[in-house]
Amino acid sequence: QVQLVESGGGLVQAGGSLRLSCAASGRTFSIYTMGWFRQAPGKEREFVGRISRSGVFTYYSDSVKGRFTISRDNAKNTVDLQMNNLKPGDTAVHYCAADPRGGSERASGYDYWGQGTQVTVSS
Repeated sequence: QVQLVESGGGLVQAGGSLRLSCAASGRTFSIYTMGWFRQAPGKEREFVGRISRSGVFTYYSDSVKGRFTISRDNAKNTVDLQMNNLKPGDTAVHYCAADPRGGSERASGYDYWGQGTQVTVSS
């Protein structure tokens, strides 16, 4: 089992940047594919991107590709989401999640979730 805690959210103007971090408890962090999702009010939870167990492979949704970058440090049990050129449409609660089975773009594929951190982008 792993517990996840996100941090780094806030209010930023369009075109700005934010870096979210997700800290994981436990000694088995490296066995999980880690994903980032987001949920805006009245909308379903949306896949943002994921990173492989080793950190070598990443995959992003079309809506964030080229603007967002996911990285992880297995020694520190952290996974980060660097968000550049933010747009008002990126406004949402952002969640990190852990998948022990190898990676998915579906929220149902992830067993463990953080509490989320709010990102608000003003125009």
